[in-house]
Amino acid sequence: MADRGGDLSALPKEVRDQLAELDLELSEGWTRISLLSHSDITQKGYEKKRAKLLTSYIPHLPNVDLSPSDVQLSPGHSADPSPSPEAPGPSTSSASRHHRGHRSGGARDERYRSDIHTEAVQAALAKHKEEKMALPMPTKRRSAFVQSPIDNCTPPDTSSASEDEGSLRRKAAFSAVLAQTLQSPDYWINRSVQSSSTSSSASSTLSHGEPKTQPQPQLQPAVSLLADVLAHTRIENSIPPDVTSSTPQERGTRVDLPPAVRGMSRGQSRSSMLDTADGVPVNSRVSTKIQQLLNTLKRPKRPPLSEFFLDDSEEIVEVPQPDPNTPKPEGRQIIPVKGEPLGVVSNWPPALQAALARWGATQAKSPALTALDITGKPLYTLTYGKLWSRSLKLAYTLLNKLGTKTEPVLQPGDRVALVYPNSDPGMFWVAFYGCLLAEVIPVPIEVPLSQQDAGSQQIGFLLGSCGVSLALTSEVCLKGLPKTPNGEIIQFKGWPRMKWVVTDTKYLTKPSKDWQPHIPTANTDTAYIEYKASKEGTVMGVAVSKISMLTHCQALTQACNYCEGETLVNVLDCKKDMGLWHGVLTSVMNRIHTITVPYAVMKACPMSWVQRVHIHKARVALVKCRDLHWAMMAHKDHRDINLSSIRMLIVADGANPWSVSSCDAFLNVFQSHGLKPEVICPCATSPEALTVAIRRPGARGAPLPARAILSMGGLSHGVIRVNTEDKNSALTVQDVGHIMPGALMCIVKPDGPPLLCKTDEIGEIVINSRAGGTMYYGLPGVTKNTFEVIPVNQAGAPIGEIPFTRTGLLGFVGPGSLVFVVGKIEGLLTVSRRRHNADDLVATALAVEPVKTVYRGRIAVFSVTVFYDERIVIVAEQRPDASEEDSFQWMSRVLQAIDSIHQVGLYCLALVPANTLPKTPLGGIHICETKQNFLEGNLHPCNILMCPHTCVTNMPKPRQKQPVDVGPASMLVGNLVAGKRIAQAMGRELGVVEDQDLIRKHQFLSEALQWRAQTDPDHVLYVLLNAKGVAVCTATCAQLHKRAEKITATLMERGGLNTGDNVVLLYPPGIDLIAAFYGCLYAGVIPVTVRPPHPQNLAATLPTVRMIIDVSKAACILTTQPLMRILRSREAAASVNVKTWPTIIDTDDLPRKRPPQIYKPPTAEMLAYLDFSVSTTGMLTGVKMSHAAVSTLCRSIKLQCELYSSRQIAICLDPYCGLGFVLWCLSSVYSGHQSILIPPLELESSLPVWLSTLSQYKIRDTFCSYSVMELCTKGLGTQTEMLKARGLNLSCVRSCVVIAEERPRLSLTQSFSKLFKDIGLSPRAVSTAFGSRVNLAICLQGTSGPDPSTVYVDMKSLRHDRVRLVERGAPQSLPLMESGTILPGVRVIIVNPETRGPLGDSHLGEIWLNSAHSASGYYTIYGEESLQADHFNTRLSFGEPHTLWARTGYLGFIKRTELLDASGDRHDALFVVGSLDETLELRGLRYHPIDIETSVSRSHRSIAESAVFTWTNLLVVVAELSGSEQEALDLVPLVTNVVLEEHHLIVGVVVIVDPGVIPINSRGEKQRMHLRDSFLADQLDPIYVAYNM
Repeated sequence: MADRGGDLSALPKEVRDQLAELDLELSEGWTRISLLSHSDITQKGYEKKRAKLLTSYIPHLPNVDLSPSDVQLSPGHSADPSPSPEAPGPSTSSASRHHRGHRSGGARDERYRSDIHTEAVQAALAKHKEEKMALPMPTKRRSAFVQSPIDNCTPPDTSSASEDEGSLRRKAAFSAVLAQTLQSPDYWINRSVQSSSTSSSASSTLSHGEPKTQPQPQLQPAVSLLADVLAHTRIENSIPPDVTSSTPQERGTRVDLPPAVRGMSRGQSRSSMLDTADGVPVNSRVSTKIQQLLNTLKRPKRPPLSEFFLDDSEEIVEVPQPDPNTPKPEGRQIIPVKGEPLGVVSNWPPALQAALARWGATQAKSPALTALDITGKPLYTLTYGKLWSRSLKLAYTLLNKLGTKTEPVLQPGDRVALVYPNSDPGMFWVAFYGCLLAEVIPVPIEVPLSQQDAGSQQIGFLLGSCGVSLALTSEVCLKGLPKTPNGEIIQFKGWPRMKWVVTDTKYLTKPSKDWQPHIPTANTDTAYIEYKASKEGTVMGVAVSKISMLTHCQALTQACNYCEGETLVNVLDCKKDMGLWHGVLTSVMNRIHTITVPYAVMKACPMSWVQRVHIHKARVALVKCRDLHWAMMAHKDHRDINLSSIRMLIVADGANPWSVSSCDAFLNVFQSHGLKPEVICPCATSPEALTVAIRRPGARGAPLPARAILSMGGLSHGVIRVNTEDKNSALTVQDVGHIMPGALMCIVKPDGPPLLCKTDEIGEIVINSRAGGTMYYGLPGVTKNTFEVIPVNQAGAPIGEIPFTRTGLLGFVGPGSLVFVVGKIEGLLTVSRRRHNADDLVATALAVEPVKTVYRGRIAVFSVTVFYDERIVIVAEQRPDASEEDSFQWMSRVLQAIDSIHQVGLYCLALVPANTLPKTPLGGIHICETKQNFLEGNLHPCNILMCPHTCVTNMPKPRQKQPVDVGPASMLVGNLVAGKRIAQAMGRELGVVEDQDLIRKHQFLSEALQWRAQTDPDHVLYVLLNAKGVAVCTATCAQLHKRAEKITATLMERGGLNTGDNVVLLYPPGIDLIAAFYGCLYAGVIPVTVRPPHPQNLAATLPTVRMIIDVSKAACILTTQPLMRILRSREAAASVNVKTWPTIIDTDDLPRKRPPQIYKPPTAEMLAYLDFSVSTTGMLTGVKMSHAAVSTLCRSIKLQCELYSSRQIAICLDPYCGLGFVLWCLSSVYSGHQSILIPPLELESSLPVWLSTLSQYKIRDTFCSYSVMELCTKGLGTQTEMLKARGLNLSCVRSCVVIAEERPRLSLTQSFSKLFKDIGLSPRAVSTAFGSRVNLAICLQGTSGPDPSTVYVDMKSLRHDRVRLVERGAPQSLPLMESGTILPGVRVIIVNPETRGPLGDSHLGEIWLNSAHSASGYYTIYGEESLQADHFNTRLSFGEPHTLWARTGYLGFIKRTELLDASGDRHDALFVVGSLDETLELRGLRYHPIDIETSVSRSHRSIAESAVFTWTNLLVVVAELSGSEQEALDLVPLVTNVVLEEHHLIVGVVVIVDPGVIPINSRGEKQRMHLRDSFLADQLDPIYVAYNM
């Protein structure tokens, strides 16, 4: 089959027929799992014949690759000459070349191997081929997750291709590959978008104006081969293939290279290719991928969206619509099945210890146990005599030698842990029987190898619940346990304090002559405790009573027909389960010789157990499917094996549906070695019920039991339907024989009350038997639900008195009372009320070829609950040599296969590096711990694919916005009728002020400064501090006035300015800026303050400066000498045109000159200054502030904060716009108070400078920004003790106000208050202010108003533009803090932004205000008056038609509180929810980015900051990773989960970036639009970009 090779259809018909015949010949001799044993034609012969047939045609078939790895066969099917490129069959190459000199464990987990299933998967993938879309491949930074070199890895698998062949193929393919891969990665993306169908698209080739040329070899192998080549070759001057962006080409897509690229020489530069990139500019890479993602999301989802009630402040309630086609059980109610009676044997011992005593005395030389060393050779044999005498010694020592006579350490009935490695069964046997003889209760556990051993914490839970305080172990094992530096054994996590006792013979005491152990007749006391891990990972102890232990041995002896003196080979763990029941207990009962083959031996020598059977002529062998498979893989090296002695091959995990193929395959290989078909005996066991059922060996020549071929669809609904039509979704199950002698069995519903099932229904098997466990030790509550179940019939009446035990097995009773098991409760995944079995999904995933991406058997399937349903997650270990494309392709095909066969969507598929999944003690995957790691973000995947769009089908319906039929007037009347007041609030009256003279005489700030310079010249207005807290500059009223005059004189002389011209002030935060501002006012020009460019980052900051200078049409720039040099520097010239700056004047060393006169504006409505600011949505807006507005604003702040000449305030803010500028430059001149200025930049070099200033100057009022507060919280939060020691005391601070234009950040202000409470900060001191573009100061927490109140609103209602107040701690509640008291002279009303009608109290709407200090309009260049009028002078549609209002563009609500304000009225609190411009409209609902970001930042400890935005209706989440890069992919599922759970949104793209990538402005607000633009232009250099399907 030419999967990667050429097209065989070009061959003559007779050659094709001969090839098909040849393929058929090979396939007929092919065994069930692709292993050649005795076929008519060998693999080598087949290759020779095939090559011979094709030699004459090779020149005509340039693309035919004759390598055997392309030969794909499944039984009974000839090679199809036109194969589906999507569905390669089971690769035979690994089979034909397995075991070359070395092998390692778990080469291919054949438990899950089935050709039927492989075919099913191929068919499923072929079906998907038609509608296939190019899935966008995740983008990964090349530095991230560099896998360790292959040579250094010890992967648990053998590679499928032998070295010599691989290297030949590599060389052959090299030249062809190079041409394809050394071109721009964007080419592949554009190709995949153009050709989303399978056929190769001609568009790219034809666009170059040349005819379509011969197709090139296919891409997929090329990419992986190239990876191989590049791993071994260094190519000079060539471009390495860019893994960050190439889209996976589906197999079979032929790639036509544009001629321009095809003939390219190696020396050509990369840039020329990157620019053209097939005609698409390079930076469209991200957009292209998102476009692909949108394409994939356009496909119809399989399950239709369920109907939901509209989310009307209720929980989301699903209205279940029963599917009429769902299969329902139709049989009669099941009748309990009875096992054969338990026979009575005359010489049966009264207790198990009695049997040991008997054999120890009468058959002392008889061998009891043979242990093997690591090479598989016998190490020692323990006789029954030795076993008896050593167990006796141990019992005597435990009871008499551990404590004193009066205070023994152990009493009969105490629990003792047995800690022995699997490789030392002899010590374990002695310890176990020693405990039984001493009548203490053994609790066998695994050896803890490290402090954090998988599940060690849970073992601690087991030891605690069983009350274990003593552990028995061997000397060797004790030496190997982890120790503390002083030699003591470490305290394992979660374990109780333990005493360790070594049980080696040399430390035991021989019992005195008169001492005899007490061996009572078996009773209901506990004999031993066996551990069991639940689905959630909890480890519990199942107690087995003495009578149960004896009865179980008796039942096993009868069922397996054990005879005295037989030999048994045991490969299982002898500490628990079948290994303990058969290999330790029943064997001693019957004086059987047990040969134990430890797990370590199996890894080194997989045939060892088969050799032991052959050498010892063993009658019984006890194995798992894994051991059958390993033996098969290695059998070729051992031809002379004879297995005819076996009468019973017990398959311990025969209940696993996927064991059928292992048993069949093993029989196929070893039947010729004497193995009889009827001896294979699968069985079903459970930790609670012990052995449930076992197949008895059949009579020689009798027909083998039939199999059940069941429909997977039926199984998912819990009913048995024989599969007839669609064999792709069939499951073949073998029986596990009849139930145990003396037992009674029913099948009950797995969930809810134990209702008896119908005969054609799958349910949980429950057992009543004397030979089962009795309880979970120390856990009476859990015990009742498992060990004391009384099944009920349809009417709900109990069927009898006797209690049954739940086995945790799902199954049914077939014809002839045979038991069939189809899965386990713990592997059950219930998605949308349908059941899926984890093992079935593993099998499907592993049948997806090629499996060169992952290790078989290193795969975990579990479900996580997200958004009201279970979601399926698959985690597998990736081979170190798998390429990105291979992995991604394998993952996308697994998705398709599982979707087709199981009709269920996968939520997440993750690949982790080799050997990183947590292991169970015997080498399996620890599912619980893997799930825990996944949910906690500790899995560290190297590849991940999330598919929430496909599998989350229970989303509520998007909200349809209803047309507003109700007019604003009706709403107003409705509110009045309902007794609700209109939502409006006012600050105090501005009223008459005590400084009447000042206000009357000086309505301009410039006059106020002149007046202060005359009346109080030496009063210090400003003090500027540096990072050390030292005053570097001060300004008295007179000094400030004189400096302003110097600047005015210079402007008049050198500027050539007219009155009303705009002048840009470009200064660092300081007093120069203030002087320049007043200099401009004195000169009659309009100052525009601009933040200076950052000298280290001119490219990013200088264009903004240039833009403001251009937009404001500035005639002149005032600045300092250093900044002037920067503006004219060569670096600046790289970003902007430096030749076209307006006149630049440096004000550092000006001559002492006075201006001829000082300008006085004719009216107060004249412009005072322009305030420019970049909004969070990236808009640059300048607003006009008149002299009247400035005076009113300063007066309002003076009243609110009670500012006068003797007061001091500290300001740590940026002085360039908004309220920060007003407080820094204007307020002190108006009110006369002293301002201590701390530039926020100084905090970067000395964090405590702001707080220590507050303490040192005993400041009562301080103003800061969120950035400053965050710096202090993060940087000083842990150092409060140190600050205290340095004498820092903040008890003087009466108000600390955060200046902002956003919703108050409650969590930050609360953290700040809590952290600095220790150094005297009053919790009432911290509050926030609120301003906007139209009005710089709306709210400011003053001195007289009540404390800001906090309310909790329902987030779901907020999305519907409603406010619903809830209690603190309610689910989905959002705390909102009042934004400060409304300033004097400000009136606020809440308005519906669509109808422009006023809203009622506690309704969400836009905040409008009426105030004398509002800005007078936008500074518009071309006079866009409509926009201006709309924002600054707008009227209500109903209510007060004459009042002019300004629209803030913010959503909020007003709530009348119980608190009283200064005038004694009830206080109206204004709550700001967020900016209208920033809200995201998704699914018809309105979301505030900050809410989603709060959830995202909370989802993982390593998320430093996050930002969200939308692009073409996709939600994009950008998260900054503060941890190591290997955690990057952990964030993807956690972010997706939290947004889905808390906001009912599916994230489209998750972008993980470095810290500091999200742009933040000077106010500490995120610039989300800048971020969005950078993302779409591919300028973020992300660590990882995940496109959720």
